[in-house]
Amino acid sequence: MSEISSGFVVAVVDDDPSVLKSLEYLLESADYTVRLFASGADLLGRGNLQEIDCLISDVDMPGIDGFDLLRQVRATRAALPAILITGYPDTLKRFPVADGGNTLCFTKPFSGPELLAAVGVAVRKSRV
Repeated sequence: MSEISSGFVVAVVDDDPSVLKSLEYLLESADYTVRLFASGADLLGRGNLQEIDCLISDVDMPGIDGFDLLRQVRATRAALPAILITGYPDTLKRFPVADGGNTLCFTKPFSGPELLAAVGVAVRKSRV
């Protein structure tokens, strides 16, 4: 395991199974422990938010979208670092950026190395 990612848990929420699998492979290649969830309700219902060091969530999902999910997660874990991803960059205009820098946004398609770098920064913040 690498020094940077050893012991860190990243939760990934996306309604697209192929995106979930791709992000799982990418994150595991950097030695992160990955928890996959097919919806926001899935994470909220069975995810242990206290064990998560970083949340990656799609924005555009049926039911609880990524913005609502993040608001609900932050009710319990106010400073949990998060990365929102979307295929529709205009939807990011709806997100309030004044959250202390704990949320980054990526537009699909994104660079795997750039996402891994962002996760590295995020997980280090979560343990401070």
